[in-house]
Amino acid sequence: MSGEHVERRLAAILAADVAGSCRLIGIDEEGTLAQLKALRKTLFDPKVSDHRGRIVKNTGDGALVEFGSVVDAVRCAVEIQRGMAEHNIDVPEVKRIEFRIGIHVGDIIIEDHDIFGDGVNIAARLEGIAEPGGVCMSDDAYRQVRGKVEITCDDMGQQSLKNIADPMRAWRVRLTGQTPSAVNSGSAVSQPRVLPLPDKPSIAVLPFENMSGDPEQEYFADGMVEEIITALSRNHQLFVIARNSSFTFKGRAVDIKQIRRELGVRYVLECSVRKAGNRVRITGQLVDAATGNHIWANRYDSTLEDIFDLQDRVTMSVIGAIVPQLERAEIARAQRKPTESLQAYDYYLRALASFSRFTREANIEALKLTQTANNLDPDFAAAFALGADCLVQRWGFGWSSGGAEDKTEARRLARRVLELDRDDPTVLAAAGHALGLFVGEVEEGAALLARAISLDPNLAVARIWNGYVQLFLGDGDAAIEQFQIGLRLSPLDPRIFLAQNGMANAHFLAGRYEDGLLWAKIAMQQNPDYVGGHRILMACHAMAGRVEEARQAWAVARQIDPTQRISILLKRWQHFRRPQDIQRYAEAFRIAGMPE
Repeated sequence: MSGEHVERRLAAILAADVAGSCRLIGIDEEGTLAQLKALRKTLFDPKVSDHRGRIVKNTGDGALVEFGSVVDAVRCAVEIQRGMAEHNIDVPEVKRIEFRIGIHVGDIIIEDHDIFGDGVNIAARLEGIAEPGGVCMSDDAYRQVRGKVEITCDDMGQQSLKNIADPMRAWRVRLTGQTPSAVNSGSAVSQPRVLPLPDKPSIAVLPFENMSGDPEQEYFADGMVEEIITALSRNHQLFVIARNSSFTFKGRAVDIKQIRRELGVRYVLECSVRKAGNRVRITGQLVDAATGNHIWANRYDSTLEDIFDLQDRVTMSVIGAIVPQLERAEIARAQRKPTESLQAYDYYLRALASFSRFTREANIEALKLTQTANNLDPDFAAAFALGADCLVQRWGFGWSSGGAEDKTEARRLARRVLELDRDDPTVLAAAGHALGLFVGEVEEGAALLARAISLDPNLAVARIWNGYVQLFLGDGDAAIEQFQIGLRLSPLDPRIFLAQNGMANAHFLAGRYEDGLLWAKIAMQQNPDYVGGHRILMACHAMAGRVEEARQAWAVARQIDPTQRISILLKRWQHFRRPQDIQRYAEAFRIAGMPE
């Protein structure tokens, strides 16, 4: 460059690029380029103009934009990504275009309408570490927008950017469909989530409205939903949102389109149930969440003696309304009564309600109720499975030491489940969970969970437990895949921190400590009292060389559970098949200051 033509100024730079453009062009070059051209014309360029930006150049599948204000740059980026998320809702995943956007504020050099310099290079590198559909900004940019733009940001920590001499702190703008993390900007507001639709018919079954006027009947209404979700999930041609995510809408007046955004489904089933004496009435309607149109509505009356037939009739009607061409054979397996004793079934539903409260006291109550159900019906597999789940839950949450007596009982319950039913994915998953994670029969647990998933690919808990079993077996990539599927199947699950914690552990064992830290922070935001999240945060800090941060995390973990010792934890994790995994945890804990 000749010095007489060089002009310098401070500017905000936005760098954008299409994620996976080579793959998209390889699949459909003409279609991808035409779609990209249309998006630039209808979305990208108008948003830049609205926010007083200047498109310096288009780079085939990307763009470089200059703004006079960082606030304008960030607002423009957020609106572009939200517009893209809305656009992609009805686009098949294989053809979906997603931008990565990086933003920096710094000194630039202008020559012949082009811009150069470190400011441009940093924006481009930040774009490279942004998620598809995400926005990543430098700390310099973040400081100028903090308190001025209504967004939520996550601290990504120090990032080593290619060809940039010193590490830079970066921030991720939390957008629709992204998992929340632990650090917020000053004027943050909640952002609506927009999850893309799966490639097959997708449905969420909302909690039934209890019209009985009796709060004690709440568990009955919840149990009906549980059974219908389970039956629908067994159909491999459907994508069914897990119960725990559907139930986050319980008792809330919500717009159907909000449910579509937050759960990423095309159809929503709404029902009410009225139980009076020996009579039950269900009124249901199936809604297209995109348009709000009613696809189907019906009313069912039955007696308690025919309750299982009633569940089957509702399920069959929903399937027939969504995908009339589906074979009915898949649902036929769901038309089997789980128990001949309605009283046992009633106790089971009460136990399920208690188990789902996730407290020490409710866990004790749930275990007692399962025992009562099995005393009434010794062949009721689901109640045995739930009893095993109770024992694993109290061990996993630190409510018991998981001693020999509990392990013996968990093994007995799991073995009884397998004697009674090897074709019900929910009870298979519970048996695999107990044997693989708690008892230590890891390979058999993995096989049972794999069978549960083959029978019901929509069973989120099976995916999450399988992720942990794969960690024990030493296959971190397989674990991450299972956790990711579980996160998508149940994005609003109150227990989602377990999947997030699993992701943190998988990255830790792979030596990706920064990724592990991010997932640990996400898990801790979901449940700040979960000691496992603080432990893996501590371990990631320790192995990344941040000893002081590791010791601070250990101080918090110790407050939650003062009994923690390295020897106790290593005994707890003796089922890891790779000795180096156990050694890695031990080394991290020692660095953080945990006593032997």
